[in-house]
Amino acid sequence: MIKPAMKAILLCLTAAALFCLTVAAMLAFTAVPSRAERIKDLAAFEGVRENPLIGYGLVVGLNGAGDNKGVMMQSTVNMLQRMGLIIKESDIKSRNTAAVMVTSSLPPFPKPGARVNVTVSAIGNAKALQGGTLLMTPLRGADGKTYAIAQGSVSVGGFVGGGSGTRVVKNHPTTGTITGGAVIEKDLPFTLGSGDYLQLFLYRQDFTNASRIAGKINQELNFDGAAAVDPSTVRIAVPDRYKDRLPELISMIETFQITVDTPARVTVNERTGTVVIGENVKISPVAIAHGNLTIEIKTDYQVSQPAPFGPAGSETTVVPQRDVKASEQQASLMEVSGASLGDIVRGLNSLGVSPRDLIAILQALRSSGALRAELEVL
Repeated sequence: MIKPAMKAILLCLTAAALFCLTVAAMLAFTAVPSRAERIKDLAAFEGVRENPLIGYGLVVGLNGAGDNKGVMMQSTVNMLQRMGLIIKESDIKSRNTAAVMVTSSLPPFPKPGARVNVTVSAIGNAKALQGGTLLMTPLRGADGKTYAIAQGSVSVGGFVGGGSGTRVVKNHPTTGTITGGAVIEKDLPFTLGSGDYLQLFLYRQDFTNASRIAGKINQELNFDGAAAVDPSTVRIAVPDRYKDRLPELISMIETFQITVDTPARVTVNERTGTVVIGENVKISPVAIAHGNLTIEIKTDYQVSQPAPFGPAGSETTVVPQRDVKASEQQASLMEVSGASLGDIVRGLNSLGVSPRDLIAILQALRSSGALRAELEVL
């Protein structure tokens, strides 16, 4: 028989054990950070896509900033002739018109009468499209058929000011946009999936993420009809209860969240000096020495002037005096290693190098095998 004192001790020990287990479980869940994202942000369903549109048009009302030669002249003559006016190219003297290319995208499941944005870009020697109006322009798809009609006032995010010798240009005045400038005239025959199946296409190919998406769909829908076909495709069998409710099924699947597996990748852009390091990147212990070599070349031009009443044929000459100096900063070995992103950042910052020098160091680390990640150079 357990005495009351022993029973109290056992209850205390049990409570302490439960508290320790709870803390351990909390630490286990918080020790490994997880990043869950919606399937909607990782993949798109087959058939849900945009289609590019393009057209050639004229922008008028440019107040002398348009084209003064080229294809614009012939286009203006053709347009006026269709309106019943007989005119020659030689009669066009103003620069109020510019030839432009008009681009847009046809959204998925377009409906006639809906509006889409368009981008207008000059193709001639127009100085700016500021204040111009795009005339009615058919927008065609890759099949050559017209799917939208664009027209409206062009909004330019830049400007041109001043005159000859004092000209000021901000941003790109020869490119503009028209918000809702195109009206859809014809829709495309979009099909969701193929028969009894839907297909998800991942934006970035990855076997792990494709498998996790298929597993999450099977878990939430309580069936086994989803499977990863390849690193970029997940095939889903449509359950019988959703045969006539595909939009509802798609909406449900898009909200499912999975833990994304990100690859160990370092991306560098040598043109801009940008370095992006992923969270799974690791560096083996390594010592780095990096020094900068500076070469300075200086040239002074000295004039050799002959003395008065000097010998016949004497003339003034310019003699260049060149001075070349080379200096290299002293570099010491620095130990760099890291199993986490914070360790890597602190280690690389301790070198005190510029972003462009850091790119060279990362390339050397990759060549030596110390950088355990994929190095992508843009």
